[in-house]
Amino acid sequence: RVMAKQKPVVMVNRVVSDVPSVVPDNPRGIRRALELLGALGHERVTYLGGPEASWADGMRWRAMREAGMELSMVVRRVGPLAPTVSGGIAAVNAWEERPTSAVVAYNDLVAIGFIRALEVHGYRVPDDVSVVGFDNIFASDLVSPALTTVATPRRALGATAVRHLELGIRGQVKRNAPTVLPIKLMERRTTARKQGDLP
Repeated sequence: RVMAKQKPVVMVNRVVSDVPSVVPDNPRGIRRALELLGALGHERVTYLGGPEASWADGMRWRAMREAGMELSMVVRRVGPLAPTVSGGIAAVNAWEERPTSAVVAYNDLVAIGFIRALEVHGYRVPDDVSVVGFDNIFASDLVSPALTTVATPRRALGATAVRHLELGIRGQVKRNAPTVLPIKLMERRTTARKQGDLP
């Protein structure tokens, strides 16, 4: 905030009061993920949380709880976790304490690590556990099985932020309300209809 009073600043992927920001529609992304899982018969979903100080993680978990209540789904949280493949691998033991048939991960790296660890523990994706990631990174459709994920518009986030910054440099009126960009659910092969109880 102090810097924004001295020169044009635009926040990306985080909202700070009185500073122009550009963010993806996290609540709608989480809602779409839970709607898909609910349509596939999953009633209990675990959220693999990101870093404790992450603004996006807080938004996604809040959206998950709200959407869970609206859709009559039971949601729980594991984490905080490192936003990495290793973070996803580390989540499996905590998930196994109260396993659910579906999981939504903070990001795709966590989802990929979690899937790897599930296979080591004898679970099959998506036959035993459906997994949804977040961000649609380059590797998400290259891993096997290809990852169902919420696609955030990274290029549009950057381009929009630059446009806002240019307006600020020219001294034109800046928007203090966050600019929220739409997301898209990419349904691939890590989600499937619930088959029954976990082994």
